[in-house]
Amino acid sequence: MPELPEVETIRRGLIPRLVGCRINRVVLSNRKLRLPVPRVKLNRWVQGSQVKSVDRRAKYLLINMDSGAVLVLHLGMTGRLAFFANGTPRRTHDHLRFLLDSGVELRFNDVRRFGSVQVLAPEDRKSPQVFAGLGAEPLGPDFSTPYLMSRARNRTRPIKNFLMDARVVVGIGNIYANEILFAAGIKPTRAVGTLRKAAWDRIVEASRQVLEQAIACGGTTISDYVNSSGEAGYFQCELKVYGRGGEVCQSCGSEITRVVLSGRASFYCPRCQK
Repeated sequence: MPELPEVETIRRGLIPRLVGCRINRVVLSNRKLRLPVPRVKLNRWVQGSQVKSVDRRAKYLLINMDSGAVLVLHLGMTGRLAFFANGTPRRTHDHLRFLLDSGVELRFNDVRRFGSVQVLAPEDRKSPQVFAGLGAEPLGPDFSTPYLMSRARNRTRPIKNFLMDARVVVGIGNIYANEILFAAGIKPTRAVGTLRKAAWDRIVEASRQVLEQAIACGGTTISDYVNSSGEAGYFQCELKVYGRGGEVCQSCGSEITRVVLSGRASFYCPRCQK
């Protein structure tokens, strides 16, 4: 599933080709996505409107329209957004096509159909339920040592699970949780309530460092992910521990250990991470 760096990479790729364009027409397939496609709202608030900006909240893309509405896209596991020339034959899993006045189409393609498309009407923007309960943005000012310590106090859950909880911090999935904890020198099974301030300081710094590096690399492509230009990311070439169980740690030469936490494969160096 695309994580924060992948969604942010897509957002940045959309901006130069989408902002300022008018969506002349929205064409839908008859296939269902994870949530019902809001046909009426798409026709009323998106079709015929101009794109003012493209933002991101957690793993959601927010396309702000001059109608005052927001088109909210979630890629799910296999969702893709890409531009095509008008008239390009429709592919099997193209579920939405946004025909732009620039002569191109923005298409939402999703093989497994776990993605979603929602529309926030102007009156819904003040209290959008779609974002209710989401935690801090790891690249934003609210993501800090005091914030994390307050959320972790007296908790016994593993730090890796804590970082992957969207109610605490958004956008960090399995790949980046592994890499962040390696960079911070913390074992993924450590109970969050046992971590002291210095450890949280390292986690905050490592989170920003790893995520910003991944964005600079265009994200991580393990299987399906490509950006809006159809290009794969290359942060997978920079991975220090994820997927490297049994291999040698590049920092100390120890063998990287693989364990399973809450059904997810976790990787760490027993010497570098305490």
